[in-house]
Amino acid sequence: MTKGKTEKRGFNKPPGRAKTVRGGWVQGLIAVIVVVLGVLGAYVLIKMRKPPQRTEPEKRPPLVEVERLQMRDIQMVVSGYGAASPKVEVEIVPEVPGKVVNVHPQLKTGGLIRAEEQILQIDPRDYKLAVQQANAAVAEAQVKLDTETAEAQVARKEWEELHPNTEPNSPLVLRLPQIRRAEAALESAKAQLALAMLKLERTSLSLPFDALVITERVDLGQYVVVGQSLGVAYGIESVEIEVPLEDNELAWFDVFGSPVAFNGSKPPVKRITAQVKADFAGSEHIWEGRVVRTTGQVDKTSRMVTVVIEVANPFDTSGGRPPLLSGVFAEVLIEGNILKNAIAVPRDAIREGNRVWVVNEGRLHIRTLEIARADKDFAYITSGLDDGAEIVVSSLDAVVDGMAVRTQADSITEDKQITGDNNEPGETEAN
Repeated sequence: MTKGKTEKRGFNKPPGRAKTVRGGWVQGLIAVIVVVLGVLGAYVLIKMRKPPQRTEPEKRPPLVEVERLQMRDIQMVVSGYGAASPKVEVEIVPEVPGKVVNVHPQLKTGGLIRAEEQILQIDPRDYKLAVQQANAAVAEAQVKLDTETAEAQVARKEWEELHPNTEPNSPLVLRLPQIRRAEAALESAKAQLALAMLKLERTSLSLPFDALVITERVDLGQYVVVGQSLGVAYGIESVEIEVPLEDNELAWFDVFGSPVAFNGSKPPVKRITAQVKADFAGSEHIWEGRVVRTTGQVDKTSRMVTVVIEVANPFDTSGGRPPLLSGVFAEVLIEGNILKNAIAVPRDAIREGNRVWVVNEGRLHIRTLEIARADKDFAYITSGLDDGAEIVVSSLDAVVDGMAVRTQADSITEDKQITGDNNEPGETEAN
């Protein structure tokens, strides 16, 4: 009985197996449904997505820098360069031989000797003796003339007593030739005296102007001869600067206006002033000068004309200014004529030789100019621009006549407008 029950229960299925199989099938179905729904949702979202809108960037005109120009009367200034050189330069040369017995203490390189001061003294004793001899010869000749004159008077008195109211046939009777010979001897003796005194005077050497000694080659006790160079000095009253200029620059000042006699008088000459600028002694200094002449020829190589500028009192050191020494290289600014109703345009603003870019009401226009003269900084215009015109002084890659441009003032105005739109005063106060 018990055994039969046991066998019957062994043929039955395990409990809960059907339920487990059924539950796994449901979970797999749910997972498939979730995946399908995800794919469908993604597909729907992709289909419903709108493409991004493309916005073209705003094209703004190029920004340029402008400068406003005014029409006026402009003083032309002609510039050039040259080195200062002495106007007067002399060699110190003795005119009589002898031994040097005295030398000026400033007779050395760089020494300054005033006008008429004794530079050196040659031993004068021989020349003083020559003056005494000449004086004696003059006195002897004077006695001879006086003797001949007295004898002539005696001869005439005797002739008149022997031959009244008649003249002798020969001048020898009245000793006239003897008198003329005595007079000639006296004149010769006086000339010898003057020459002896002149040689004595020349034993003392001096110059008629203040001079700066450049070189010296003499010592105390040295024997010097006529014509021997004892040194070189130049006058300090003025220096000259030779400035080579192109011939077209000479049209701006009257350098050839030399005075011409008219009714016995000379017309006044216009004084052409100039400024001499030089970097010397650690800073820039300016001296006043004037144009005095040209060298009178055109250089065969450079085809330039040299103008001479004179600077008076170059050794005047008032105001802490150093002297303008010979050899200093300087820039010369010559005051020229006045150009009427002209406009000075910066050289950097000139395009293609004679054109400028003018800005008018936000548009760029190309203008052709008539240039009267140009220097290193400006071109001077007589036509082609109006008074108050605004020209472009900056650069552009490409330029078309009539193209739109912006100036700095326009840019500032736009920035203010943008700032005003984003930050309105009313909203700011409300917040």
